[in-house]
Amino acid sequence: MVMHYIFLLFFLIAFIAALIRTIGYFYKDFLAEWGLIFSDADLYAFRDLVQATFNMAEASIGIVIYLIGIMTLWLGILRIAEKGGVINWMSKKIEPFFILLFPEIPKGHEAHGAIVMNFAANMLGLDNAATPFGIKAMEQLQTINPDQSKASNAQIMFLVLNTSGLTLIPISVMALRAAEGASQPTNVFLPILLATYFASLAGLIVVGVKQKINLFHPRILMVLGGLTAFIAGLIYWLTSQTQEFINGFSTVTGNFILMSLIIMFLIIGYRKGINLYETFIEGAKEGFSTSIKIIPYLVGILVAIGVFRASGAMDFIIDGIEWIVASMGFNTDFVGALPTAFMKPLSGSGARGMMIETMQNYGPDSFQSFLSGIFQGSTETTFYTIAVYYGAINISKTRYTAVAGLIADFAGILAAIFIGYLFFEG
Repeated sequence: MVMHYIFLLFFLIAFIAALIRTIGYFYKDFLAEWGLIFSDADLYAFRDLVQATFNMAEASIGIVIYLIGIMTLWLGILRIAEKGGVINWMSKKIEPFFILLFPEIPKGHEAHGAIVMNFAANMLGLDNAATPFGIKAMEQLQTINPDQSKASNAQIMFLVLNTSGLTLIPISVMALRAAEGASQPTNVFLPILLATYFASLAGLIVVGVKQKINLFHPRILMVLGGLTAFIAGLIYWLTSQTQEFINGFSTVTGNFILMSLIIMFLIIGYRKGINLYETFIEGAKEGFSTSIKIIPYLVGILVAIGVFRASGAMDFIIDGIEWIVASMGFNTDFVGALPTAFMKPLSGSGARGMMIETMQNYGPDSFQSFLSGIFQGSTETTFYTIAVYYGAINISKTRYTAVAGLIADFAGILAAIFIGYLFFEG
């Protein structure tokens, strides 16, 4: 429903903005006395809107074709990991920690496995693959929910951790950067890992305090303390390195982990005696069908965004924010990437479109494009996830899920800006 209004507003605002520009052109001499400047370009505002619909429709199909290969590959690899027992092994290892965060879930309950698979898909950056696992987890959590119309504590904790979920490998972000011609598509790997960690930590603290979970339990402190110390130490170490070294380190680390995971999944699958190729094809088919489903959503949102930006409305908003930031004496380079951050809590496809538009507008290797990629990978579609996951089990009372999710998103955005400057502008 949210996208229904967003889609309408993009076109409606674009039309009004173009109308104002056109009228302003014919009265430009009079309006100039009031400090309102209109140029010859404003006369062609509606032409630009129509041209944007064709350009973005064509661009969206090219992007989907590239994504088909990436999604097919990684869903095939993930299926090998699943049948090889990697997911089940992860579930057993994580269960002692999960029991503390989800005290309502009985030990050995099947929801643990679905939650782990959802988190694993999010860690791999496979947003569309994570959704089926997430819905399955919510259905299983609903079986132990005492009030079938109201979100349980376990469901809220899962949703918030899901929407702020730690991203280990932002595949879709790197794929989109590669599709737009970025010289080093994997540069965003480590920054996204760092930023999304802070978002997850903020979400966990907010929900933990609300649900009176003992976050000072030795096991929780050991896990969170170890992760926090590692992240803090990594950031401290990186601040002492040159910009060239940081970029190289991020690229090498990301590619090493990517290939290491593929090799690990294949070796484990081989040792388990599964047919690696047939299992890969089985998962790859799902990846192909998932990619095809993206086409109408991507075309629709990219055309809407293209029209919106061609109208000049987005530039007006960004210029306003930039003026406010500049008047406060802060660096304004991050402002150009903010549309992605603004859109992400509402729609993943919308944020994806904003990220693509940012790369096309500023260039794939610009700071704005780097930061837009970090925003895309370090925050989640809070409202979309709430609507889909709760809607699947007919939950009407979501309690404080949205507030906690937005707090986590805000923490991720702040962390992304700081880390973006650290990595890409020193």
